[in-house]
Amino acid sequence: MKASLRSIRIAPKKANIVAKIIRGMQVPAAQNTLERTNKKAARILEELLKSAVANAKHNENQDPSTLVIKSIIVNKAQAYHRGVPMARGRVRRMRKFLSHIDLVLGIEGVDDEKEASASKEAKDVKKEEVKEEKKEEKKAPAKPVRQAQDKKAPAKKKAETASKKAASSVKTTEKKAPKKATATTSTSKSSK
Repeated sequence: MKASLRSIRIAPKKANIVAKIIRGMQVPAAQNTLERTNKKAARILEELLKSAVANAKHNENQDPSTLVIKSIIVNKAQAYHRGVPMARGRVRRMRKFLSHIDLVLGIEGVDDEKEASASKEAKDVKKEEVKEEKKEEKKAPAKPVRQAQDKKAPAKKKAETASKKAASSVKTTEKKAPKKATATTSTSKSSK
């Protein structure tokens, strides 16, 4: 039972004055108050309230006479930058502020705690479902793991053959090294 306006052309300070008046009121009383208030913000909030009531009727089948304005939040949006000419060709900056307005309706006599506990229970149920799905996923990929182990077996064989080759090359270099030393000594003797 929500309605919102984005980037509406009214300063947040001015809209918040009227929002404070109707915050926490019952919907029929708030509509009556807004009709009698002579402000631009009152016209905007009146349309927003009508939209929230229509959402409550259509989406959740609620009776408007039992609804209360739970919260109405006015936030600052971006600003248009304008300028006013001044003396000597200068320009005075002007900023035209925009507002974001969010309105939430609730049922009279229903506490937020009950709604919060209901939403908390729904979240807990979702968490449990996610845990169950993860457990199922862990069980399912057992076959691909075996395939991966089968693929690793040829790699182990390659590693073993590579280590054998490395060991044999070390032995051959050890055998060749003394021969080179003897060859150099024999050449040195022959030069004398």
